[in-house]
Amino acid sequence: MPARVDARTAREFLRDVQPFLTIDRPQLVFDLSQVVRLDAAGVEMLLHCMSQAHRRDGDLKLAALSAQSAVVLELTRTERLFEIYDSCTDAIRSFSGFLPNAMRLQLLDRRHPPTATAA
Repeated sequence: MPARVDARTAREFLRDVQPFLTIDRPQLVFDLSQVVRLDAAGVEMLLHCMSQAHRRDGDLKLAALSAQSAVVLELTRTERLFEIYDSCTDAIRSFSGFLPNAMRLQLLDRRHPPTATAA
């Protein structure tokens, strides 16, 4: 996320992230650790992204909130609408239980490669 999330940068960020929101079951994590300014337009953009993800059976999670972004989300009472994690790693791991079956099978195949057998 940009350091300043205001009307202009929120529009730019939304334009950049839009391709990820239009896939089937998007699973997004936004790292807010570097955010030094988050205004109403930024909060609205976060809510819009979450709504877009939910429409496609996905989710948006927030991670590593800066002190300023945490205060803004609390004051606007929107922090309760998001899943918020201390780190990006924790947020990403939270998705592992919700992987589509096809992806879960691909991961299992990577962990247990097929062995050759003699016929």
